[in-house]
Amino acid sequence: MNDPNRDFNEVIRTIRKDDPRYARGVYYFLRQALDYSLRELHKRGELDRSNHLSGQQLLEGIREFAIEQYGPMARSVLEFWGVKNCRDFGNIVFNLVECRVLGKTDQDSPEDFNEGYSFTDAFEKPFRPAVKPPIKRPRLR
Repeated sequence: MNDPNRDFNEVIRTIRKDDPRYARGVYYFLRQALDYSLRELHKRGELDRSNHLSGQQLLEGIREFAIEQYGPMARSVLEFWGVKNCRDFGNIVFNLVECRVLGKTDQDSPEDFNEGYSFTDAFEKPFRPAVKPPIKRPRLR
């Protein structure tokens, strides 16, 4: 019987020999984030039959999935894996494309991930307490 996880393990091992910038864990995370993104877009009716995601759609799914999985620690986990910005996700995706784990269209490129979000806005802001204006207290004389 062919074990797809074993094959994926081999793919990651091969990728990391050529590109050791990103930890193994982020490749598994990305695969799960892709599945999550596809499910969510299907639920909302925002995906055509090709099941092809744009870089921006995948980035949004990654953001949502990371927050769901890791909450306020999402940015720290991603940085531990070597991911510091959206372009890193593009590099990871295209490492998987080169190994034929993921497909792409002629219009897709790693640059599609350049115009993503700031990690501060995406992974820290949602957990910051709302700032309330200071209470004006009457002056005592």
